Amino acid sequence: MDVSLQLLGKGKELERELGVGLCAALVGEQLELAAGELLAYGAERVYVVEDPRLRFYQSDAYARLLADLLRDNSPEIVLFGATTTGRELASRVAGKLGTGLTAHGVALSIEEVEGKRQLVCAVPGWGGNLMVRIVCPQRRPQIATVKPGVLSRPERGGGGGEVIRVQADIREEDFRALTVEMVEERPCGVPVEGAEVVVAGGWGLCSVGDFGPVEELARLLGGVVGGTRPTLDKGWIGEECLIGQSGKTVSPRLFISIGASGAMHFTTGFLKSGVVLAIDQNPRAPIFEVADIGIVGDLREVLPCLIEELKAAGIVPC
Repeated sequence: MDVSLQLLGKGKELERELGVGLCAALVGEQLELAAGELLAYGAERVYVVEDPRLRFYQSDAYARLLADLLRDNSPEIVLFGATTTGRELASRVAGKLGTGLTAHGVALSIEEVEGKRQLVCAVPGWGGNLMVRIVCPQRRPQIATVKPGVLSRPERGGGGGEVIRVQADIREEDFRALTVEMVEERPCGVPVEGAEVVVAGGWGLCSVGDFGPVEELARLLGGVVGGTRPTLDKGWIGEECLIGQSGKTVSPRLFISIGASGAMHFTTGFLKSGVVLAIDQNPRAPIFEVADIGIVGDLREVLPCLIEELKAAGIVPC
């Protein structure tokens, strides 16, 4: 997945700060092409644990094999993508190693803390009102998960490096629960994280009682609809359209926030957008601190005017 390549890009920065090497680990079946890609994107070594029984993700087996690999090689830092699988795997590996785990990081850096060079992971906390900086001062490795889309994908390089094959110590107890099939559900339209324009609704739309204007605005601009947790709870959007710390991270050319106050849990999901337009009736809403353009007003008045002006300008619904 793309997040693995994004982590390699950040890993290059971190390794220069620490003066160590950058390695990757693969568990599964038929991994030669994947190993080559990881080398091309900056890994100096790729540890490959391969077995036909590991074709699909097996929670017990993957966690134990990775934990054993990390014990044998004693890395300073281990980074996982905060995907559905990555979140589970990271927590299980951290538990087996008796070390800490910082989840859902949005920024990583190496800093001097208590006289030691340590990984500092920034995570939105306290309901999204603070950015908490977390370290793991005593235990190693330092483990963190990072959401897809938070980091930039590096340029593909030459692919020099070493593939190290590790014997898969498979045990029967690793397969108490067995994945027999994995079926990928294809999105009907453009996924929110790949859209050029995203129009996202927030809690303020509950006073309007209608998500229709958000959908119409997205259609006019050829974009897709997103939203915050309250709009998901209302049933106006699906889980795949949730924006923010517990949802998707997007970087469209234009991001329009409608009726969202701008809690950090939400804003971390679109900070890399080209232009951010925010509409909210509260002039002191935090969303205006991250917006390039802000409109203060009642959504019931602003949205119909905005839609009418776009139509008058010749914008035709896509």
